[in-house]
Amino acid sequence: MTDNELIVDLRGRQIETLNDFWDAVSEPCGLPEWFGRNLDAWSDTIETRGISEVIDSHDILVVHVDQRGLFEGHRREAHVLADTFDGEQNQLIVHGPDWPAATD
Repeated sequence: MTDNELIVDLRGRQIETLNDFWDAVSEPCGLPEWFGRNLDAWSDTIETRGISEVIDSHDILVVHVDQRGLFEGHRREAHVLADTFDGEQNQLIVHGPDWPAATD
């Protein structure tokens, strides 16, 4: 771990929907009020940067979640969200035994 990582640990927080995810990451990621709360806006925020000063001030974003709610089973929206993370500069780590290893 380096000083350049922004770690957002959402373990223990119930996240059932994408709206719950946006609510959970808004404050620790410094998302502006006008943030679009959709996958395209999130992808722009973490890939292109220039939207959140908090994210932009770190080289790496790591988001930890539990394998429950949104991230339990095979919910399409969870996998689409996971695909917005590149696994290097932006990482989604789902803690649980059954989540596909590609998101770690």
